[in-house]
Amino acid sequence: MIHIVVGGAGFIGNNLVKTLLKKYKVFIIDNLSNSHNENLKELIRNPQCFFINADVSVKDECEKAIESCLEKNVNISEYKIWHLAANSNIPSGIKDVNIDFKDTFLTTFNLLEACKIFNLKNFYFASSSAIYGDHGDTTIHENLGPLKPISNYGAMKLASEAICFSSKTFLENLIIFRFPNVVGAPATHGVIFDFINKLILNPNTLDVLGDGTQQKAYLHVSDLIDAMIFLVNKSENEIIDDIYNIGPNKDMITVKEIAEQVIGEISNKAEIKYGIGNKGWVGDVPKFLYDTYKINKEGWTPKLNSKQAINLAIKEISSQLLKR
Repeated sequence: MIHIVVGGAGFIGNNLVKTLLKKYKVFIIDNLSNSHNENLKELIRNPQCFFINADVSVKDECEKAIESCLEKNVNISEYKIWHLAANSNIPSGIKDVNIDFKDTFLTTFNLLEACKIFNLKNFYFASSSAIYGDHGDTTIHENLGPLKPISNYGAMKLASEAICFSSKTFLENLIIFRFPNVVGAPATHGVIFDFINKLILNPNTLDVLGDGTQQKAYLHVSDLIDAMIFLVNKSENEIIDDIYNIGPNKDMITVKEIAEQVIGEISNKAEIKYGIGNKGWVGDVPKFLYDTYKINKEGWTPKLNSKQAINLAIKEISSQLLKR
């Protein structure tokens, strides 16, 4: 079994690769636009890990990168492609739609075309809760519709899901993971990362985007990796569905609570200054109630709820940033 992790040098990819390397050979494909080089160096010290620097939003680079992972003595059915590459900065995609078109959609399109060319059959796609849009107090489940994303990022993830489904004519195993807000280390962005960086620069004041009432589910990256591998392993032995919400079930925490927890860890004397309105930025969904009944029914539940995930992530990210 050989795993190809596209975007494997990023936050979630880094954690996925670490876990896969315990049993398998892993190829990382990444253009290093949003990664930690030190973490990548640690991964490729493992003789079972190989790194290819390529931008899969460029068709020729994508095809060459995938081809370089293929080995003559390995049956094509043994390859598994994990597609985690995307623009992770939603506000930047609001300012320039080309960012998400290139980094979020074209990466998916080109990888699927490469799968078709090289007859690869197993494709696992990291989608997002952003595809749903803003449904207020409605519980978000996989069959909810209509889907009305309010960010370019969400729109391109939804378009990517569509092209994934149209590729089932040649794929044999497709799983789409719809992520919630994922926290942990090595962080490159996100609310905890931003709060800690702000307090490092100014220990006396923490400026918060929005009024702090934004309320969402948060999943620790360790639980996310566990859920994805659980579903992939299950799909090898039985027929499962192809779309799953992953997260803590109907469990939320506010930005105000996160800010207070970060201050308690980093700088007790800091004053919180809130913004106006319940959205942190254009494209932000202020309240998100995630339904994970479907994956729970398959037999998976997270070890940590949102509050526990945030508490652990604050400790991990503060350690990461304060030792720089």
